[in-house]
Amino acid sequence: MTPTSSRSRRVGAAGLVALACALVAGCATKPALSARGERLQVITTTGLLADLVSHVGGDRIDVASLVPDGGDPHSYEPTLRDARNVVYADVAFSNYALLEERNVIKTLDANLPEEAVSVSLAEESVKYAAELIPLVEDVNLDTVWLGLRAHGDEGELGATRTSEVLLSATGATGPGEVYAYLTGSFGDTDVYLDSSDGFDAADGYRDDTMSLPADAHTHLSWAFTEPGVYTLDLTARLQVDDTSRPVDIDEQTFTFAVGVDPAEAGVEDPVVLEEGHADLTADLTDGELEVTYDPEGGGHATQQTHPADEVVIDVPAKALDEVPAGSQFSFIGRAGDAVYQLPQAVLGKHVHGEIDPHLWQDVRNAMAYVQLIRDTLIAADPEGASDYAANTRAYVAELEEVDDYVRETIAQIPEADRQLVTTHDAFGYLAKAYDVEVAGFVAPNPAVEPSLSDRRKLAQTIRTLDVPAVFLEPNLVARSSTLTEVARDAGIAVCDIYGDSFDDEVATYAQMMRFNADSLRRCLTD
Repeated sequence: MTPTSSRSRRVGAAGLVALACALVAGCATKPALSARGERLQVITTTGLLADLVSHVGGDRIDVASLVPDGGDPHSYEPTLRDARNVVYADVAFSNYALLEERNVIKTLDANLPEEAVSVSLAEESVKYAAELIPLVEDVNLDTVWLGLRAHGDEGELGATRTSEVLLSATGATGPGEVYAYLTGSFGDTDVYLDSSDGFDAADGYRDDTMSLPADAHTHLSWAFTEPGVYTLDLTARLQVDDTSRPVDIDEQTFTFAVGVDPAEAGVEDPVVLEEGHADLTADLTDGELEVTYDPEGGGHATQQTHPADEVVIDVPAKALDEVPAGSQFSFIGRAGDAVYQLPQAVLGKHVHGEIDPHLWQDVRNAMAYVQLIRDTLIAADPEGASDYAANTRAYVAELEEVDDYVRETIAQIPEADRQLVTTHDAFGYLAKAYDVEVAGFVAPNPAVEPSLSDRRKLAQTIRTLDVPAVFLEPNLVARSSTLTEVARDAGIAVCDIYGDSFDDEVATYAQMMRFNADSLRRCLTD
């Protein structure tokens, strides 16, 4: 089927979306795809990806992005106009690796025509020699931190990247009550497990269920009101899409030793989790609930997998604490009551995947993206193969120059001064590729407000390293008061750096990387 004939079949549905979009303020400000366009219609999730695509596609394509310039892909909420553009697309490019906000990906996948091609650049660019950096959470706690994880190939059990893995507590035993909850940056709480009110199978354990995207992880806080041995029954189900009934994956019982010797838990020759990072994990590939454990915090290299019935999770006597003051913690007990706690490692709703998704901060990785884009466009529009190949050669040559410029410019900064403090954790690839040290950031994710602990740690880092400047992403100015206040208190400069969005000053990827190199040299060189 040709692109023209596929577009002609979409006019009716898209017309309804377009009519609805006309009622939404601001719809007309974005580039629009068309059912009547003669060129290949391409949708991307971000403006940065749209820029890469436009250099490869040239005048053979029309391209639009879901997230506008100045928007934040981590938190952007798509509009009806965005959905309309997706309806008309022949090809779609996302970064993914859990970079984009879930509703961005859902809008893309739910509205993309069945015959359209969809490519996740971060995951697939490894075929073109892109280098991935794993997300290693080096969080030092006195106890094990315990989260939830969904893991496995997306194709297994019919899962897609918009599917949800439902992890439900269905029962618990022990001398007291057990709770699992998320603590927000400002102390607010979302409770996902509360044994005190029982477990209701009639509503699918709705009040004791947490959902995760496939291949994602989240932190949790855990609280136990009395010392002793506890068990927790957990069920994993997969909801392939919003209209499907959940499919059972597995159910297992997990054992906790709270304030007592783990040997008392009754598990023969147990694997005791007492430090490092651990997750209660739904493995979609094997169809099992298990425990993934990283005792050293080193990522995949030190990660172990254990069956649930061989593990005892140690909540030691030193985890004894008091219920904090504030109504948001009243579900645990009265303020000052004794409680055993396994704290979450990072405050805020912090759901992420296995790799750092900001690959383009290394220009070599952007070149891999470009080659993948070229081959995807050629497959969708074979008649344009020579044009796409020529455009790619010219653009890769330009990016080679950009890569050299960034490397040479940053090399002019004294090595001891190449300390990067930024708005959020988005510059690991830049640091690795161009010999810069990520010294600190305000929060792991720009959609998460920094806590008081984040602020104190940031201020201490600035004092210890005596950095002359910190770097702020222009599109996050409204949410970056912590960075500017800490910099003001320290008497140091605040300079711009671009992460994943453009504006009127920096409107292309090549401009962005050159600007960042110049800003680093100017602000970090005495």
